Amino acid sequence: MIPRYTRPRMTAIWEPANRFRIWFEIEAHACQAMAEIGIIPAEAATAIWAGGAHAMAALKQEPARQVARIDEIERVTKHDVIAFTTWLAEFIGPDSRFVHQGLTSSDVLDTGFAVQLTEAADLLLEDIDLLLDAIAKRAHEHRLTLTIGRSHGIHAEPTTFGVKLAGHYAAFARNRQRLATARAEIATCAISGAVGTFANIDPRIEEHVARALGLAIEPVSTQVIPRDRHAAFFAALAITASSVENLATEIRHLQRTEVREAEEFFSEGQKGSSAMPHKRNPVLTENLTGLARLVRAQLVPALENVALWHERDISHSSVERGIGPDATVTLDFALARLAGVVNQLVVYPERMKANLDSLGGLVFSQRVMLALTQKGLSREESYAAVQRNAMKSWREGSSFLELCRADADIARVLPAAELEALFDMGYHTKHVDTIFTRVFG
Repeated sequence: MIPRYTRPRMTAIWEPANRFRIWFEIEAHACQAMAEIGIIPAEAATAIWAGGAHAMAALKQEPARQVARIDEIERVTKHDVIAFTTWLAEFIGPDSRFVHQGLTSSDVLDTGFAVQLTEAADLLLEDIDLLLDAIAKRAHEHRLTLTIGRSHGIHAEPTTFGVKLAGHYAAFARNRQRLATARAEIATCAISGAVGTFANIDPRIEEHVARALGLAIEPVSTQVIPRDRHAAFFAALAITASSVENLATEIRHLQRTEVREAEEFFSEGQKGSSAMPHKRNPVLTENLTGLARLVRAQLVPALENVALWHERDISHSSVERGIGPDATVTLDFALARLAGVVNQLVVYPERMKANLDSLGGLVFSQRVMLALTQKGLSREESYAAVQRNAMKSWREGSSFLELCRADADIARVLPAAELEALFDMGYHTKHVDTIFTRVFG
């Protein structure tokens, strides 16, 4: 995680202190369940909760010192969970012998990772909601702001800037649903012991821990939670990141000097270039394009983690220590930054109109062609008549309407008044309400 692209709430989820807090809760809830079904003394469970509370207080008050102590133990044990339980025993005392009874490391690691991913998903869902609010606000603001639609980057037919934004709103609404589904799939608990057979731990303990942590039960954990769940989670993040890049790329293109239809807010005192004082660069959306690449880069390792040896290996472990924090922290930052860009986006309707008018009416070529077919010309004849005038208008910069008026084939079947009526921008906004109802309800 690079501090430049992190936000405190998401970063806190991946701090060692939070991870150890979750590990303690897993162990303590397991001990509580053991006490309730008579495996360990009830007073031992009480002592474990009490001693653990002191440990958690110390971890909160002096995280650096306590994490350093756990790291010190791990340098000897070469095992992170054993280092943690050894440190925990220093606060609990003799009853610590009941901690981790029948569990295996993966029970703690996988269930703990599930809690962290679930917490991260909740923040990301909040981020998407804020972004959706921003896009909806600007879409309604520019519901009827006419602009040129582009196909292959070339002027096509008019649309509205609100419709453009509505399309991105719909994409992020789908992303929200994907992430909610992925959150439900990843929120899974496994407390099944070595090889996942419950040989040394009662399944009721797993049920208790899952309930306490708000997780579902993994039906067959084979000692680890199957990594197809994690792959689906990171896929949802990657697709969301791609939608971030999609909107960022649109803004970058609209900010180009030749287009200048919209641009990122340029604050007082901001500098665009160390060499050229006139520059106003789309630095935020360029940054978002790069951050999206980083999030997507975490997906392939997650997919490769699905294939593990037999009931368990740890080839996935080192991968997840990186991709878990990196993907969620980066996407959290990107979504928040994009919401800010959209909220402050500077839109230039006058420039949009100027660009609409820049090709002398060529954007109405389809309407003229369709009108000719309605008057009895074949589609081929209609296309040829419109295209030859369109190409001449393109080459010479002359009025497409005037060229069509002067074309004998067109004038023969299409009266001048009907031809002129086709060159009406209002035609392209008549179904905006239908689109907005579909998207926003």
